[in-house]
Amino acid sequence: MRLQLERQQAGLFPSQREYTNLFGITKDRLKRLNRNYTIMHPGPMNRGVEITPEVADSDSSVILDQVTNGQAVRMAVLFLLSGKKEEEGR
Repeated sequence: MRLQLERQQAGLFPSQREYTNLFGITKDRLKRLNRNYTIMHPGPMNRGVEITPEVADSDSSVILDQVTNGQAVRMAVLFLLSGKKEEEGR
């Protein structure tokens, strides 16, 4: 998820650089993983802080699809979870 600096009254991290070093998704970190992975982020993201641009724009990334379809997918999931059924005859 995006580091929301605008919502922090007091910084939880001394700097964005520290956050990136501890938690940022980088190409070097991905080298340690199984090759079968998908990069996901609901957006908006802080490029260069949470995730490097090369990772965000890689072939393994579905971030743009998530941003494009996110609201419709969330609405469908909430509808299904609410237990409502479509009216007959529609």
